[in-house]
This record gives sequence, C-alpha cells and structure tokens, in this order.
Amino acid sequence: MTTARASDPKASASAVNVQVWSDFVCPFCMLAEGPLEEASVGLDVEIEWMPFELRPYPTPTLRPEDPYLPEIWERSVYPMARRTGVDITLPTVSPQPYTRLAFEGYQYAAAHGRGREYTPRVLRAFFQQNRDIGQIDVLADIAREIGLDGEDVAAALEKGTYAAAHQAALRESVVHRIEVVPTLIIDGHTRIEGVATASRIRKALRNAQDRTASTQWLTCGVNGC
Repeated sequence: MTTARASDPKASASAVNVQVWSDFVCPFCMLAEGPLEEASVGLDVEIEWMPFELRPYPTPTLRPEDPYLPEIWERSVYPMARRTGVDITLPTVSPQPYTRLAFEGYQYAAAHGRGREYTPRVLRAFFQQNRDIGQIDVLADIAREIGLDGEDVAAALEKGTYAAAHQAALRESVVHRIEVVPTLIIDGHTRIEGVATASRIRKALRNAQDRTASTQWLTCGVNGC
C-alpha cells in the first residue's frame, strides 16, 4: 500500500515514510518513479514528494536548442529510458519552465488527497506530452485529469494560496542538505541519490520495516512493559 503524505489521515502509523526530492524538469526524476513504485508493491509505504527547484526564478532555465540538453539526453537519459522501458522525450518548450507554480499545485493536490497522483501526472505532461507546466491553465487541466477542481486550482495559483506551504517544504531541502534530484530519504535513515534499482530501494524499505518492528517493544505503558 502506498499513500501520499505524512499528513494523510488514511496513512498507517506503521508505514515506512519515503521522502522524494524532485523537480518537474528533471528527466531522472521521472525515470526514478517506476523503480520506487515497483519496490513499494505489497509493502506499507508512504510516499511524500518534496520540492527542489533546480533553477528558481530569476536563474535562467535551460533551452533545448542549446547543446547541453541534447547532449545529456543522448548520453544518459535516452539510454536509461530504453533500459527501463520508459517513454520519455526531450521537451521542446523553450526556455524550460520555472516549476514554482507546479509545486504550489502539488501542495493544493496534497491538501485535497491527490498528492500521489499529481507529481507523476505533471512529469508525464512535460516529458511525454510536451506541455508547458509553467502555465496555470496547463496545471489546471492536469488537476482536472486527476479529479480536482481545475478552476479552484487556477484561482489558488493566481492568489498564491499555497506559496507559503511550498516555501516551507523548500526549507526542508536545506535541513536535509539536498543538492541533487532525485534524492530519496527512507524513514529518515537511508539516503539514496539518483535513479536506484527497485531491488536496492526495496532492500532499504525492508530494513526500515525491520527497524520499526525492533523498536515496537522498547516502550512501557500503564499495563506494564
């Protein structure tokens, strides 16, 4: 069982928490999603997507017509995508969008119980559908596709309703010294940077389960120890 966030009221108290730092313009974050989902099958896992803006405004974003992006895609992204069977294409949106609004959209989705669905859907919109995820109307359409109120999402993004929540989440990346994405932190103990195999992630998840089980009896209650 996988759930969206630590704040999800449906989340099991014994679930293994996995925080995933990502950015919507990072192709490796999309490639990392499949192994994480595969590793989580049959386990009580709670996935919490965390924001890391690789190029926050006003830092210039990358342009697909410049040499860097085509080179890194040919050298690294496409070979990994072929090995893992992931359909992914270098978007032609130029320059690449800033992702602050998309992350504020995530905060909205998480608050409305759709956090788990939102992040993969935005990644697919950018890397499979070539959509400009820096535009409010595009984000509103994505929200509708996962069952949210698109007009309400658009209004929230225009008003900055979830800006403070996004900034608070960004500050966590400083606390955890996040420097690259994707980065996974499993139950606050195990740190995995980059695209890991499902077997490596599953081993870390099972180790976290074992740690939880081993500490369950290290408490005393009113009826004894």
